[in-house]
Amino acid sequence: MTVTQVAPPTTSSHPLTALRRGQGLAGVVLVGVIALAGVLAGVLSAYDPLAQIPGANLVGPSAEHWLGTDHLNRDVWSRVLAGIRVDLVIVLLAVPVGAAIGSLVGLAATVHPLADVTAQRVFDLILAFPSLIFAIALTAITGPGAHAVVIVIIAAEIPIFGRQIRTAVLAVREQPFVEASEVIGADTWWTLRRHVLPHVLEPLGVQFALSLSVAVFIEGAMSFIGIGVLPPQPSLGSLIGESIGNLDANPWMAVGPLVVVAGLTLGFLLIAQALGRARRVT
Repeated sequence: MTVTQVAPPTTSSHPLTALRRGQGLAGVVLVGVIALAGVLAGVLSAYDPLAQIPGANLVGPSAEHWLGTDHLNRDVWSRVLAGIRVDLVIVLLAVPVGAAIGSLVGLAATVHPLADVTAQRVFDLILAFPSLIFAIALTAITGPGAHAVVIVIIAAEIPIFGRQIRTAVLAVREQPFVEASEVIGADTWWTLRRHVLPHVLEPLGVQFALSLSVAVFIEGAMSFIGIGVLPPQPSLGSLIGESIGNLDANPWMAVGPLVVVAGLTLGFLLIAQALGRARRVT
């Protein structure tokens, strides 16, 4: 009798190659340029984002102040650059933590029925509260600040990644190569690590890029209404909020951070779209 081995399916190309051309490349360049501007803030601006400049109240754009100054005589360009850095630190801290926790919970839910039921109820509880409502309730307890933004983003990502990895794992476990591994007595965790995880990481990459764009929006919304990053520390959301009462005097106070928020969101969405298209093609 001949025994035929069933091997895991392979893809013809790595999904990350999608980031080297078309929309993927455009997204990487867009996010990369904005991130680089934030990192090089000290080089690209001669002004301290917190320093007040005598006699420069609500000055319009000029060679000295590229985006003008705000109502407290601070250089808007330098504050936008500082806001980029603050936003990226928050987003790149909160999303990976939320993704890791959610993925671990979702993975555990596939091991035992009781764990599955418990995880589903936790996910339902988190999703029952819109992020902004949860943010307001949280800041009523802990007070506003960057820590509140991080916690809200983490909480928002846990059920998203948890449910996605649970669904993906359950689908892959029905494949013949996984069933064969279980028949020969392989350990459950070994099977998950060796055969299942490699096939669920790609959709998580798409979700990760999408979550980064959502996290930028969450930070902007929380800081805009005053429960996120607190003054005088600039963030993109707080800069937009500060500009509302001064649009007539210097509309560039709003244009700068709005363009950056739009650029980051669009960049992450282009990356996610390129990764998703690569998955469908392969």
